[in-house]
Formats: sequence, structure tokens, C-alpha cells
Amino acid sequence: MTCPPRLSWGRRLCYGHPVTVPLSQIPPGETPVSTAPPEPEAHFRPGKDSVRGGALDLLRFLASLLIVVYHYGAESPMRIERFGQVFSRGFLATDFFLMLSGYVLGRAYGGSVLKGHISTPRFWARRAARVWPGHLVVLGMLAVLVLLLNTVGTDAHKPSRFAWDQLPTQALLIHAWGFPSDGWNLPSWSLSALIVCYALFPLFWRTVSKVRHAWILPLGAALILGVFEIIARTVFHHPLPDLQFQYGVVRALPLFILGVCLARAVDMRWPSERAAKALLWSGVALLVITQPLDRYALPDEWLFDAPSLLAIALIVLGAGRLPVKHPRKWIEEGAKLSFALFITHIFVGVIYWSAVHKLIETVPIGIGWQWLMWLAGFPIAYGAAWLFHTYIDQPIQDRLQPLLRKQA
Repeated sequence: MTCPPRLSWGRRLCYGHPVTVPLSQIPPGETPVSTAPPEPEAHFRPGKDSVRGGALDLLRFLASLLIVVYHYGAESPMRIERFGQVFSRGFLATDFFLMLSGYVLGRAYGGSVLKGHISTPRFWARRAARVWPGHLVVLGMLAVLVLLLNTVGTDAHKPSRFAWDQLPTQALLIHAWGFPSDGWNLPSWSLSALIVCYALFPLFWRTVSKVRHAWILPLGAALILGVFEIIARTVFHHPLPDLQFQYGVVRALPLFILGVCLARAVDMRWPSERAAKALLWSGVALLVITQPLDRYALPDEWLFDAPSLLAIALIVLGAGRLPVKHPRKWIEEGAKLSFALFITHIFVGVIYWSAVHKLIETVPIGIGWQWLMWLAGFPIAYGAAWLFHTYIDQPIQDRLQPLLRKQA
């Protein structure tokens, strides 16, 4: 089985010594891909069910942290997977975010779609405007950074990571539609896949709204997911989580549809709040139980993937159905920063880890200090995400939203 290479800046710190590891030499099949974006703000309508700062926001915040841990793990002094299989499971955070994207949009825009208050082109334009500007800004900053690093003669510009002929497809957000693109701001493949999901969302929502029995919705979504798994294995010869980035749409669509189905079920007040609480904690327990398993030691990866996806779906359904009785502001703010963290942490990593590796090459540094420098990468990434959200992304959105609201 062949998996896309994990993100890396080309080096790994190993027991106190920097070791150069070209991306082309990273063994295939190490771990599945974990590069999904936290769903950008969808501006929920006021009401009891739409209060922020609850369980879903907390999960969104924790999942964004897991993605950064997964991507920055290649820079740790030793492989962090040695401390637990969970550190190789960033792809589950991908599944969660893709599923949550469908759920969030269903809860936020489902009523407007059914009532005809927003057309399909207008809906797509709003969602594209939410993700495209920030993506282009970060990609532009990354291109400038690579040019500067090349100018001063560093080896940051590795052909497999920063090939200039792949930049246009990333800028257009079409690199998950079958176009090869294995570098630059690589996690943006999932934004590219979600652009397609956004375009199809009104159709999906109108379809699921015709179903009269809520329990049929998750079963139908599970059937669709199984069909896509068969397609992935038959056509692309990999399980869904292991698909190459360029086929990201195939991976994203069934998970997005599952999220839409869960949102419609909650819209129909299913399940009961008591049952939702049981589903939530059952999902948490199932997720905890499955994580110590070695995915690749099982007879088939699906024996790990299926219960893990079931656990995530139970968590989303249960947490989404329960009202937020005690909202927490810090949870809400953390969730709001998750999108900015997703699109900026690779850019920040190129700067920070290039500096760290250069320092270790120049000055002898003990293993303890190397771990401290690795841990420091996380607050630095969050600080940069806050700056980007506060001074770049949010001001851009503040200017765009009035223009989008004027559209017919």
C-alpha cells in the first residue's frame, strides 16, 4: 500500500543530531493523510441549538491541535508515535472536520436553502469567499518566503515541496480534482475538495429533506460511504484515508454527505436528548478503545477505519443534538482560530523549523532543549494564527460580507 508522504521540511531531529531526510526518501505507508481544514465560521442563526462554546467547538479546537501535532511531529527529536498510536492518527481529525463541515452547513443554511432565500450560485459564492482569500494570502506569503530563502542560498526550496508549476493549481483550489500537487501549502487539498462539496450542498440538503424517517439518514450515509470505499479500492487501489491528495474530492464527498445527513436528523429532533448523551459517550468510548490498535497490523485497514468513523459520527450526532447549557468563551474563541491555524501552520513551520535546524547545525544542543524547542512550535503556531485571524482574515471578511449580501 502506498500513502502520500507526511508533511516535512526535509529534516528530522534524532537523539540530538539533525538528520537530513529528503521527502523522496520518506518510506511510503507510514501514516494516512491528516490535512483537513476546520470548517470556517458559518454564522449560525440565533437560537438555543446554535449557542457557541459547547462540545462541538471544543472538539473542533482539539482536532485542530491534533492536526498540528501530526504535521509538526516529523520535526520532534524522535518519532512521537513511540509515545502512542494516537499521534499517528491525524487522519481521524481530517475525517472529523470533513464530516463537521457538512453538519455545520446543514444546521446553518439548511432552512434558507429549502425556503429559497439563497440560490445555489449565491451559496457557493459565499462559501468560496470565506476560504479563498485567506488561502491566497497564505500561499502568496509562502511563495515570497521560498524566493527569499532561495536568494540567501538555503535548501528550503526542495523540488518535491515547492515546485513552481504546481502553484497555479493550488491557487485555483483545483488540486484535489485530479491535478497532481504534492507541495506548497499541502493541507489546502481539503479546501479544494470542500469547494466541490459546497457547490453540491444545496442539492444534498434538498435530497435529504425528502426523507421522512430520521434514522434512515445515517444508514443511507453509511451505505454511500461504503460505496465510495469500494470505488477508492477498485479504481485507486487504496482505502479512502490513504488516497493521494489529488483525489481528495473522492475522500471528502462521502464524509461531507454523512455530516449533512446527521444535521438533517438533528433538524428533525432525532435522537432524543437522553439518547444523544448516550450516543456521545458511546462514541468517545469507542474512539478510545480503537486507538491503541495498529491499523496496519490488522487483516484490513477497514477494521480500524469503520469503528473509528462510527465513533466520530456518534460524537458529532450526540454533541450536535445536545443543547449548550454552559457555553465557554475560550472554547468559542479557540474554535474560531482553528481555520486560521489550519491554513497558516505550514507557513509558520517553514520559518520556525528552518531556524531551529540551522541553530542545531551550528550549536551543540542537548536532547532536552530540542524537545523544548519542539514544544515551543505550538504556541508560536497559535500566536501566528491569532495574528492572521485578527489582522488579515477577519478584516478581509468584514469587507467582503456586505458585498456578498447585496447579491441577488
